[in-house]
Amino acid sequence: MKEFKIFVGLSEDNMTEVLHAGLRNDSVPETFAIRHANRAGGLFPTRYVKIVPLSAHGQSFHTSIWYVALSGISDPSFVEQVRQKHDEYRETSVMRHVLKHLRQRRFLSPYDSILSRTGLTLEHALITSLHEASVLHGDWARAEELVRSASDAGLLASFRHACQPHAQWTRLRGLDADGDVPRRRGGHAMCMDTQGGLVYLFGGWDGQRSLDDFWVYDVARDTWRELSPATSREKNGPGPRACHKMVFDTKTGAIYLLGRLGDGDALESHAVTDADTTDATVGTGPSEVNWRVLSPDSRRSTPPVEPPASAWSSYCSEFYRYHTRGLDAGSWTFCHSTLGRRAIYVHGGRIVDGEWKSLKYSGLYRYDVRTSNWKMLDAGDASTSHPSIPSRYGHSMVLDTITSTLFIFAGQRDDRYLSDMYSFHIPTGTMTELFSNFTAFGGPDACFTQRAVIDPELREIYVFCGLTRARPGSMTVLAAESPNWIYRYERWDLPGKWAKIPSVESKSEASELPQPRYAHQVVYNHITKTSFMHGGNAGIKSEDSAGFGDLEDTEERMEVERRADDDDTGSDGGKENRLDDFWQMQLIRPSPDEIVRRACFEIRQQQFREMCEDGPAIQALTFLQTQVSSVVDHSDVEETKTFRSLLSYLLAAPPQPTPTRSGTPAASGSGSGMDGEDSSPSWIRSSSDSLVDVHTSSSKRSRPEAASPSVVRMEEDPVETTAGHTAPSPARFHQRTQLFERLLAFVNEDAKQPDENLLDLVNMNG
Repeated sequence: MKEFKIFVGLSEDNMTEVLHAGLRNDSVPETFAIRHANRAGGLFPTRYVKIVPLSAHGQSFHTSIWYVALSGISDPSFVEQVRQKHDEYRETSVMRHVLKHLRQRRFLSPYDSILSRTGLTLEHALITSLHEASVLHGDWARAEELVRSASDAGLLASFRHACQPHAQWTRLRGLDADGDVPRRRGGHAMCMDTQGGLVYLFGGWDGQRSLDDFWVYDVARDTWRELSPATSREKNGPGPRACHKMVFDTKTGAIYLLGRLGDGDALESHAVTDADTTDATVGTGPSEVNWRVLSPDSRRSTPPVEPPASAWSSYCSEFYRYHTRGLDAGSWTFCHSTLGRRAIYVHGGRIVDGEWKSLKYSGLYRYDVRTSNWKMLDAGDASTSHPSIPSRYGHSMVLDTITSTLFIFAGQRDDRYLSDMYSFHIPTGTMTELFSNFTAFGGPDACFTQRAVIDPELREIYVFCGLTRARPGSMTVLAAESPNWIYRYERWDLPGKWAKIPSVESKSEASELPQPRYAHQVVYNHITKTSFMHGGNAGIKSEDSAGFGDLEDTEERMEVERRADDDDTGSDGGKENRLDDFWQMQLIRPSPDEIVRRACFEIRQQQFREMCEDGPAIQALTFLQTQVSSVVDHSDVEETKTFRSLLSYLLAAPPQPTPTRSGTPAASGSGSGMDGEDSSPSWIRSSSDSLVDVHTSSSKRSRPEAASPSVVRMEEDPVETTAGHTAPSPARFHQRTQLFERLLAFVNEDAKQPDENLLDLVNMNG
């Protein structure tokens, strides 16, 4: 069996797909993590498991399953608790769908009765008031007031963040006291003190040598300051390096630096066997569960007995801590025990042990700051039986501090650029493959040395692409217009959605955008929602801006031949275009006032439509030219088109009086041509129909032939008569309900009725 699906459920007739995966064609056992929670995060119990084979590894093979084992929790008391909570969730969900269905069909008395007897909350109180004002009473001024109140209460925030953002880039030209800035480089490291507004930069590769200068940028003052021209000259300071990483501890103000690729690493060659290098440390992480901390001088001093001196002396992964606060501010030390329970996570990277032809990668490790110990969480071996994240280098890893989840994606393994994505839930140790190929789901191409930052509050990951390669062995490309991407997710264990981030269109000729690059560095301030990008390699200098990337300056810069030919493919005087520019990027989204304006435009469209049916045409025309026009974005083509189409309601024939079963006066009717008997077919149509579509389609609809009475007549409910307002006709009630559901598109999911309709959940065609 190659490809298969797994379904689970409490009965054989109602099962849910929890896995769609494939098996390798070998004898190594494989283990898959099966989804056991719904989209709301609630656990669901399982009694039956169904495996559906989809394909075999060969056309002449019959699908066969030899061995299956399941692991999970089977404790009866725990399973019973899960079952009870799951049943309660299902009951609540079904009842909320029923309540929505009843209110849509104007069964308001049963709706109120169920609410009072069950104590359920269908929606936020402001949204309930909005339904009364817009649907039942037609109080448009009150409806607009409620929309503004909902915006002030944060009920429209989700829609605002879900809108397509645009990147606004600003080049930062600050200097230090001597008028200098960090020189051109790639493969350097940056981290940020978000509370102090400081960006730290260290090391890198300028095309000819590794650097060990240390800088800090003050965002508020727009100034650079060189903390050290050469940290290798300081006590315990790190030497020149590239392809390292830095993180900032906001609680202690400490900077942690790990990994290196120095000038001599790629040129040295030691005649050691694989057994000799088993315990050697790696370029970006440890290779043992308990990693030995070495001093900078240990490379020149007598090494321990184990492992062999040849491995330890040249290939130790130095781990430093730099103090930015307290009495030790400005000094480098090694990691000793500190207060608190904080951890640093390291994944992947190529192992630096001199065996350049043998590709070796590191796994996933955690460093406990309190105990100064390393622990291996995942070996990164794809051939193991348990779920594992394949090791790689030149990839991205970000941490969601709210859910304690790591996201790992892209990079390179062997000669392949990767486009997969994994999540690792730290509290449970659960690994989930979100995408095997996110390019097929609208994401970026397989990429290498891309940079990524995360905003846990918004549940968004911002990706700044680097080098791309269509397939193994093909040419590596640095695209002339390399797009940036945003990845949105609702839960860490479910795939999210990818979208490109376009830049803000500016009519100014002086507006600048950063050129495509790789081996750059990006940090993010979640407080100000600002990204900072520095340096990198823009590829080969040529008249054609769409050049190809040179791998010399990439994330790991491992090829000995390129290091030996630095004079030919060197830095600024050669073919490569290394950068020293510094940028900040902010995502521009619609403002809260803009969201309110769009909602008011929807409300005034319905108000204008009813004025055309009930009042003088001149009054409606004046309202269109003044009140409706004032909430239209005339620079938006779609809004302008919709606004102009509203004029057709003035030119339409006046509606004919139609009696209603509830005795509603004909004056309260609608020009849609729908009376109480033929209003039911309109519910077949999508509730997202525009006002123009409703008018056009309903005006052309002929009265149906004699048929059985409709179950849903949309008649006036007794609840409406007690409110002291004139009840709308069935057709107008339907129009206003559609307006209300369009307004709900702006409202947060947890503050409104379910998006799905009850009819869509009932399958009568099976």
